[in-house]
Amino acid sequence: MSVPFYAIIPSRMKSTRLPNKPLKDIAGRPMVVRVAERAAQSGATEVVVATDHEAIFQSCERFGVKAIMTSSAHPTGTDRLAETVEKLGLPDEAIVVNVQGDEPLIPPEIVSAVANLLASHPECGIATAAHPISSIEEFMNPNVVKVVRDVNGNAITFSRAPIPWPRDAFRVDNTQLPEGFKPLRHIGLYAYRVGFLKQYPKWKQAPIEALESLEQLRALWYGVKIAVTILPGALPAGVDTQEDLERVREAFAREV
Repeated sequence: MSVPFYAIIPSRMKSTRLPNKPLKDIAGRPMVVRVAERAAQSGATEVVVATDHEAIFQSCERFGVKAIMTSSAHPTGTDRLAETVEKLGLPDEAIVVNVQGDEPLIPPEIVSAVANLLASHPECGIATAAHPISSIEEFMNPNVVKVVRDVNGNAITFSRAPIPWPRDAFRVDNTQLPEGFKPLRHIGLYAYRVGFLKQYPKWKQAPIEALESLEQLRALWYGVKIAVTILPGALPAGVDTQEDLERVREAFAREV
């Protein structure tokens, strides 16, 4: 049985590759509304769009999606979530899932899965997901974030570097992944405890966070545990370009 949780979708007009991205039409509705509809299928108690742009706010209102105006000065999406949970008046023990506003094809069951994972790990303030890496190219790519877990399934660290490094096997052959070696690619889907979100903006940026440009490292730096579930494969790709948008439009057209 799914635990109670809230889905919050941070949404900004920040894309340079696809201007006005949140409002791009997908089968008659703006993309941010499509994301909210998909998130609602997860069983979330409430779905809220957190935005700093009036046009996004009005578009959500037009289609019956709850939206909250937030500051435009937030350095990260996590800071935007922190303001949102304060405005919603959520208690510290409540669970919030951050759903990216450019992923209209996200499987609803994955949204509820990270919420349930966090509920089952009371020692953790965050839960997230990963999937096995299958190629040496993906493993070596600094744009692919890797995660290493401990015996309890919690994150030891995240990095753009290829970790863990199979030293002995790569001495023999570093052109392919060793047989049986399954490094993990991090998927940027998070569930948070509200108590963590309220603390996060008060913490200074961690040195390792600045080096790697990975904000989840701030949580680890300050001692917050992060539970990581392993999915069988990657989630459907989000929308970054016009080509991505056309692919998603075609996917929605097939569903009609």
